[in-house]
Amino acid sequence: MSATRKEKDSLGEVDVPRDAYYGAQTTRAISNYQITGRTLPWELIRALAQVKKAAAAANLRSGDLEEETAAAIMAAADEVIAGGHRSEFRVDAFQSGAGVSQHMNMNEVLANLATERLGGNKGDYDKVHPNDHVNRSQSSNDVMPTSIRLATLPILDRLEANLAELIGSLHRKGQEFRSVIKAGRTHLQDAVPTTLGSEFHAYAATINAQLPFLGMARSSIEQLNIGATAIGNGVNASDEYKIFVIEELRRVTGRPSLGAADSRYAATGSMYSFAQLSAALRNLALELIKISNDLRLMDSGPRTGLAEIHLPARHPGSSIIPGKVNPVIPEMMNQIGFQVVGNDTAISMAVQAGQLELNVMTPVIAKNLIESLTILENGTRTLDLLCISGITADVPHNRELAENSLGVITSLTPIIGYAAAADIAKEALSSGKSIKTVAVESGHLTGAEFDSMISDALPPER
Repeated sequence: MSATRKEKDSLGEVDVPRDAYYGAQTTRAISNYQITGRTLPWELIRALAQVKKAAAAANLRSGDLEEETAAAIMAAADEVIAGGHRSEFRVDAFQSGAGVSQHMNMNEVLANLATERLGGNKGDYDKVHPNDHVNRSQSSNDVMPTSIRLATLPILDRLEANLAELIGSLHRKGQEFRSVIKAGRTHLQDAVPTTLGSEFHAYAATINAQLPFLGMARSSIEQLNIGATAIGNGVNASDEYKIFVIEELRRVTGRPSLGAADSRYAATGSMYSFAQLSAALRNLALELIKISNDLRLMDSGPRTGLAEIHLPARHPGSSIIPGKVNPVIPEMMNQIGFQVVGNDTAISMAVQAGQLELNVMTPVIAKNLIESLTILENGTRTLDLLCISGITADVPHNRELAENSLGVITSLTPIIGYAAAADIAKEALSSGKSIKTVAVESGHLTGAEFDSMISDALPPER
């Protein structure tokens, strides 16, 4: 028996693997796009199947599909939604514009699965055709953007939940370290004293400030262009279908907040919503990079660095230096942040590359946006559980650094005057003594008064 079957598309005959559920157009795409060896993320494939299920149900309700055909397509889609037939989706992530190849890959797989359910054979599209039935009332130009939106939302849910946990952990560390006096630094030079708790509360605040931007992006992502078909005017889709397909998508996804875009024309030609979400992820990544950099600095040492905090030891740090332990989790978080910033650049270029009624750059948008969401989801959970929650502070060392910091002299000026404070700073710098020691020896303050002065100068905890 032949290992292939003959199928025909608009370009001619194609030899398709006999047992494959995909068909002629997918076979061409597999041959054409041998770029990375990686497909678009499974989240997108699953979302595509959700759209197909909703579209079949809507077409049934509007009278555009027979019940038997619609039921077979919906059952086939359910198999994919449940995680089945993953090996059938083999089109490279870098592929035809508008994701036509990925879209037809889904149409062909569902058509053949449905055909078998109805007693037919793979490649026999009389009962269920990829275009005439599975793709009824649809176009790649509304299916792919809608699928990207649906693919991002569950990951965004999990990311926001992880961020809430991370914010809580940072605040708990802020409370734990509320009395740990330490040297502040600006320009990487000595500045006025602060508390370690204040720094961790500030980290929590910077992450919390990103949540409204993610929320605004979510609201935009939830507005779908499904029903737009080719350019936004909904050609070949009935008015009833356009209403029903949104209702069915709410049912299939369990997301009642999904709605039709105010302008399906705009949502087909513009990919702004994806740029908005990517920008929010980029800004979150920038804050996470900054926090990770701070943690690495404060943990530096243990003998020759700041050594103000101790990060949990998670991995041996060197193949040559015995006993070395590196800040591996913040290092990982830095690299995630860099990737998210790079992905945002690619997404930005893709979003601006639309022409006239369509932006065809959806595959690269999908690849990078889903990757950014996924690595931030996993990275923030890892940062929280394997790093933040286990941080400890070296309280005596922090106090010693604070008292020895030239920045502490700033708190003396309202008490002893600028000139006397400057003399103390010069003496401390030349003698190597601490500011406290020189201030007490000079008779300007007692030790208790110096300690009280530092405490009074500290900022509120939040």
